[in-house]
Amino acid sequence: MSLQGSCQCGSVRYEIAGQFQLIGNCHCSICRKSNGAAYVTWGIIDPEQFRWTAGQDCIESYPSSPDRYRCFCRKCGASLASGHAGRVSEIVLATVDGDPGARPREHIFVGSKAIWHEITDDLPQHTEWPPGMDA
Repeated sequence: MSLQGSCQCGSVRYEIAGQFQLIGNCHCSICRKSNGAAYVTWGIIDPEQFRWTAGQDCIESYPSSPDRYRCFCRKCGASLASGHAGRVSEIVLATVDGDPGARPREHIFVGSKAIWHEITDDLPQHTEWPPGMDA
């Protein structure tokens, strides 16, 4: 299975040669502010299965927290991915073109969620990182 994705303007494109390992909704303040939303749905991937296929010259990144960086398109501003140690390991699920083949399984960092947002589904909720997930 192969998944493709892109930014809003289509300048940056990527491919994932595999499936998502986990999909979850993050409510931390960094995700909220970088995406302008109550939460961001991330898909965790195997970094070995990810590659940029177009627009590498349009990709900007910045350190968002210790040992992590976020990538976005400098033309349209769309958030695309997050990485660790120079390798993309998480994709903003909304940038996948078509069906990602899986659905969110949990909410994380609900301890810092937006005060005005109410979670109304039955997915598990974790105050910070879920058990077994390294920061």
